[in-house]
Amino acid sequence: MAQIDRLFDQLLARGASDLHLLQGQPPKIREHGRLVALAGEDPIDEARMLAYLKEICPPEKWTEFQASNDLDFAYEKDEQARFRANYYGQLHGLGAVFRVIPTRILTLQDLHLPEVLKSFAALRAGLVLVTGPTGSGKSTTLAAIIDYINETSARYILTIEEPIEFVHPNKRSVFCQREVGSDVRSFSDGLRTATRQDCDVILVGEMRDYETISLALSAAAMGTLVFGTLHTNSAVKTIDRIIDVFPADQQGMARTLLAESLRGICAQLLLKKQGGGRIAANEILVATPGLAASIRENNISNIRNIIQGGKNLGMQMMDDVLANYLKRELISPEEAYLKAQDKNRFKLQQAAAE
Repeated sequence: MAQIDRLFDQLLARGASDLHLLQGQPPKIREHGRLVALAGEDPIDEARMLAYLKEICPPEKWTEFQASNDLDFAYEKDEQARFRANYYGQLHGLGAVFRVIPTRILTLQDLHLPEVLKSFAALRAGLVLVTGPTGSGKSTTLAAIIDYINETSARYILTIEEPIEFVHPNKRSVFCQREVGSDVRSFSDGLRTATRQDCDVILVGEMRDYETISLALSAAAMGTLVFGTLHTNSAVKTIDRIIDVFPADQQGMARTLLAESLRGICAQLLLKKQGGGRIAANEILVATPGLAASIRENNISNIRNIIQGGKNLGMQMMDDVLANYLKRELISPEEAYLKAQDKNRFKLQQAAAE
């Protein structure tokens, strides 16, 4: 048993999501969205931090960390516990964050996600994006969509991740899961070789640069179903982010490609639930002829109108979801106000609560 495993045991026993280690500080966990120090734990000195981190890190990864001062990998404690690990250097020494990865892939029903996400899984080509800030549950939602495909159809699914988080068993579909840094040099390299692998579905763990986004759009336009993530919190900002990553002289081409290939966006936030725990809120955009025209003509402001007019297709605005949760007293007025895009809509409720 690794020395750090006793901290993981406390993390899991309390149902927390992350373990934070900072040299010179006591261990902390993120519990229901709040960072809390573990009781009875002393500040971690350099020797203890090195012991914690080096013991569970593969030797070749440790060499990589020493060279770059930054490292991502997955650690499997046992059959019941896996963690996404990030090691980094900081002002006062070493630091690390460990995110719990559920060993059982939760279904769309388990997560109480909108039914329309099943229609994204049924697509045969195009680009589907799951977006949200760090820690919003994007990977969990994507894993649930991919698992639904695995349960319902026979397809060849390639995932390109850094690191591999959810390990998918072959059910009706067949998986190839590649890890950036181990199996492939970069997301873009993984996408470039994917065109020769006869893929039906490609999951790109993170679309963070021009080359990756460009290749993902091209693959989607050529008839592959591509899922990806971005760190944006609304459909409008997602479309803007994709276009803005292209050089100015290529943005017209990018708009055309995106208009032809975009099939849906699920923007996700995790909210503090009244009484404890957290609840996901999703903004949903589904492709329509009007959406394609709006993207092509750079009329991005019209997308809000498309979402509001597409409720029969499963579309919904984030602020409408927040208002519904507030009405049902699932979240506080303060939480609704903090996460809302239109702050004025929730200002009066927050003031009344105070």
